Amino acid sequence: MNQLQERIEQSRKMANDDPDNELGHFRLGQLLIEAGQYEEAIQSLRRTLELSPQFSKAYQLLGTALKEAGKRDEAVEVLKKGYEIADERGDHMPRDAMANLLVELGEPKPQPKRSADDVAAGDGFRCKCPRCFAGKNARRLPKPPLPDEMGKRIQENICASCWNLWLGDVSVKVINEYRLDLSTERGQQMYDQAMLEFFGLQ
Repeated sequence: MNQLQERIEQSRKMANDDPDNELGHFRLGQLLIEAGQYEEAIQSLRRTLELSPQFSKAYQLLGTALKEAGKRDEAVEVLKKGYEIADERGDHMPRDAMANLLVELGEPKPQPKRSADDVAAGDGFRCKCPRCFAGKNARRLPKPPLPDEMGKRIQENICASCWNLWLGDVSVKVINEYRLDLSTERGQQMYDQAMLEFFGLQ
């Protein structure tokens, strides 16, 4: 079993053991796309969006999987919806990636309704975590939660409630399901990747 297949099996186990954990389904879908297994990736990413319908990156990957599977019309529908959600949330990277995918599928390039300046001027701080429900009431972390650049990035983009959810619940599941040894470089890399995916910052 190669390393990619091993990671797929780990993510499949995580998704099966905790069917309501969108991170497990998202990670599985991402890896299945990498392996060219588009039909199963579509199922995993649809489940991700059932659990977290504001997860703009999941729309991008689902659109990619549908496109690669030859399901053009479904891909266009998903990408258009995902583009609107990403634009509204201020998730510019997946928004722009979905715009490019739509052009590749022969659709006109959609135009954003909100610029980065509009978001900053209109709402102030906005948590970027796809599962954040705090909205305008999101509270900034008082200081970076980690003593490095990643900690600064989290403080700038993630609210205190979402950080506490990660630290107190989701990170424990990730460590247990993947059996991560955080004393190793590989274990720490997998942990960091899962954290960035959870926060929508990958």
